[in-house]
Amino acid sequence: MMPEEIKDLKMGDGAEFDRRAFFTKLGLGSLGIAAVGTAAFAYEFLSPNVLYEPSPIINAGKPENFALDSVTIDVKSGIYLVHSKEGFFALSAVCTHLGCLTTWKPELGIIACPCHGSKFNREGAKIEGPAPAPLAWLRSWVSDEGDLMVDRSTNIRAMEFLRV
Repeated sequence: MMPEEIKDLKMGDGAEFDRRAFFTKLGLGSLGIAAVGTAAFAYEFLSPNVLYEPSPIINAGKPENFALDSVTIDVKSGIYLVHSKEGFFALSAVCTHLGCLTTWKPELGIIACPCHGSKFNREGAKIEGPAPAPLAWLRSWVSDEGDLMVDRSTNIRAMEFLRV
């Protein structure tokens, strides 16, 4: 470089361009950005990551709302509420094969899995298909207010009817 070119590297107000100060500021800036990123990841790691699931207890409504010999599905909660002449009972609508949501076929009188073809009768017993077990019977009772309640987390023995 020529001496005239060196003079052109000076910054305004006569302050020289200082490489050491530039790299110091660059290094401190990089460390600051890294510290902020580390703090953000540490906050995400330490903050609770909880999945809030809906209550396993379902209020199905008044028994009068269900006609005799009806099968009613609640897609949101994944249950069937069956009103037979013996009484009420609740079935899980989740297929025991791979967990697909089953559907009630009223014209055939069966519960069918659309995924892999398992078929169940209205009591949840397996008729055909790859499902290894029948549909689970769920605990049901009548609340103090007279509503049908179903506990999706508690299985009961088959053929335990709720008489209302």
